[in-house]
Amino acid sequence: MSKEQASTKKESGNSDSFLFGKENYLLMGAAVLFIVIGFGFMAGKSEDIFSFQKITLAPIMVIAGFIVGIFAIMRKKA
Repeated sequence: MSKEQASTKKESGNSDSFLFGKENYLLMGAAVLFIVIGFGFMAGKSEDIFSFQKITLAPIMVIAGFIVGIFAIMRKKA
């Protein structure tokens, strides 16, 4: 095995590098939090299914969570 192949193999086997940066993972965590809160609002405590919280606020939170998640995936590492 040549030196070039050995160094390439060593670099590809590096387990210290992550696919995303720290900011990406924080944004993904925020996205999951938005989605969980949105579904919590959908479940709600009140029996009124036509409340502002269940009809308007919850879907906005869930969609915002998915948008933040897509942004977190698409954002390049710094």
